[in-house]
Formats: sequence, structure tokens, C-alpha cells
Amino acid sequence: MPKFTKYLLIGSTESYSGKSAVILGLAHQLKQKQLDIAYGKPLGTCWNEPQTDAIDEDVKFLAQNLNLPSDRIRPTLFFLSEDAVAKRIRGEDRVDYRAELAKYLDVASGELVLLEGPGTLEEGSLFDFSLLEAANSIDASILLVSRWQSLLSVHKLLSAKRLLGDRLLGVVLNDVPVNQMEMAQTEVRPFLEKRDVPVLGILPRSALLRSVTVRELVKQLKAEVLCRSDRLDLLVESLTIGAMDVNSALKYFRKGRNMAVVTGGDRTEIQLAALETSTQCLILTGHIPPSDLILSRAEDLEIPILSVDLDTLTTVEIIDQAFGQVRLQEPIKVECVRQLMAQHFDINRLLTKLDLQAAVTLP
Repeated sequence: MPKFTKYLLIGSTESYSGKSAVILGLAHQLKQKQLDIAYGKPLGTCWNEPQTDAIDEDVKFLAQNLNLPSDRIRPTLFFLSEDAVAKRIRGEDRVDYRAELAKYLDVASGELVLLEGPGTLEEGSLFDFSLLEAANSIDASILLVSRWQSLLSVHKLLSAKRLLGDRLLGVVLNDVPVNQMEMAQTEVRPFLEKRDVPVLGILPRSALLRSVTVRELVKQLKAEVLCRSDRLDLLVESLTIGAMDVNSALKYFRKGRNMAVVTGGDRTEIQLAALETSTQCLILTGHIPPSDLILSRAEDLEIPILSVDLDTLTTVEIIDQAFGQVRLQEPIKVECVRQLMAQHFDINRLLTKLDLQAAVTLP
């Protein structure tokens, strides 16, 4: 192993905090600075069914986007699933995963290895593979990503500092509402810095990054596509419920942007009002088919209509969950992440803390 190889574990205080997005933007900046990087996700959490290989989907996606050669991709050691947990509890799995991770040290990996850590500080503990245990096994520094909820998010970061100690290199506050960015910069950042929690980035909330494709909504809702199945890659940024009278609905719809509108299959006037505004798809509940007028208009406007055999409340809950678990796939989102990280993440401070020298100095 080259003596200069360093390891950076990117973890999070809770699942779906944006680790993959931060890694993607970070790795892009590192490559721009001509640093020799590698990437891996030792604890796998996502794969396509049926599972045809032992490579996490995040690893495939990032490796492809970063154009990393095969010798710069570290293997996934195991997948976290209910079956894996059951085998561990029964004593059928006695593998020392920290020892397996330590074998990474025997592989030439360039200057910096970026490793995506567990979804929470505790995840993987059953396998002696929590964020801190993994960091200790390979002498890695930790960059912690925290999705902003409110000022109460500070509690989680102070608690994480007490747990991770000197392993914690810094934190990234992600998904901060635009109207709270100034407070985060002028109040929260200094407060955390004084408590030895370096804030390396504060990323503003992006409607684009939180958006989901109509295709993903079809999958999550188990919906039937009634028209324009060729337009399922449209991005939905907001959810609107059409439960009011048509005049109120039209005023409400005109304020929205790239909406998914959920309404009853028998609410023809509401459906027509939605189609005339910034709607990316209509989702009709109760499994009631729309009128021919609505289908014809949706065809002309190239707006997919989905039909679900669910009530409105259940439909909305499923869509809300989909917004909270967005994955990076679309090129426009990749570019958005790169721009946000370039503007709001202090890459030079990170390199200083890692004691790494960039080949190219970027502003």
C-alpha cells in the first residue's frame, strides 16, 4: 500500500441525508484537482432485483459518472438486509467484517479512498461495522452529512462529535431551506465551530434534487398508466391534492410548479384545471377511469395519467415517502449536485485537514 493513501468515510446522522450526492460532488472536485481517488461502499444497501452481482447500485452509478477504472473501485463486503441480520443473530454469520475491511489497506488505492458509510451512526453495529468501528479498522477520517430539519439538528451533531471524537473531520449541513441559509451561516456554523465541529459545507435545499420521476411514482404506487407512457421520465417537484372546488383549485394549481396532482377519478373539472397548469402527471384515486375528454387533452399536452386503487390519504403518504428517498440518476441532477458542492463546500479546507496536496489549485 502506498504510504500516502488516506481514507475518508462519509457517514450521516440519519438515512437519506444525501451522502451519495455529497460524495458525487466531492469526488468531481477532487478529480478536477487531479487527485488520484478510489471509491467504495463496504456496507451495501441497494441493488436491483433479482440480484445478479454483489455490487451496490450506488457504487455502479458513481463509478460510471466519475469514470473510475476498475482498480479504483473497492468491493462491497456485504449487503444489509433482514436475511443478513437473521443469519447474524442465529450465529450462522461469524465473519469479522472489520478484518475484511482492513484488507482494503493491502490494495494500492491512489491518494484518497472515499468510502460511503452506513446510513446512521448505529447501522451495522450488529456486524461490528458501525461508522466508528469501520473508521477505526482502517484509520479513516469521517465526514458527516446531516439533513437539516431545524435548529434541533444541532443536537444530533453535538452527540455525533461526542461519539466520533477526533475521527470527525467535519460536517456538511444538507437541504437547508433558502430562508434559513443566513441563520445557518451566521449562527449555527460559528456555534458548531467553537465546539470543534468543523462545518465544511452548507448546501441549500433544491427542488430539483428532491424531485422524483413519474416512473418512480408509478413503481411506488403500483399505478396503471392510462396515457403517455412515453413521458414517464418527467420530473415531479411538488405534490398537490385536488380536493377543493374548481375555482379554488385553479388558483392553487397556478402557484405550483412541476406538480403531481392527486384527485378523484370522477373530478373531471379538477383534472382539466390541473392539465392547464404546471402539472407533470395526474394521479387518479379510487380506480375510476377518467373521461375521454381528459384522456384526449392529456395526450395532446403530453401529460401522463396514472390510476391507483388507493384512497387519497394512502396515495399522498406513499408519494411523500418517495420524495424523501430520492436517488440520483438523471444527468440534470448530477450537474446540479456538482454546482451546489462547488459553490457551498470548502474543498480546500478538506484537503488541508486530510494533509493532501492538490495537483491543480481551483478557486
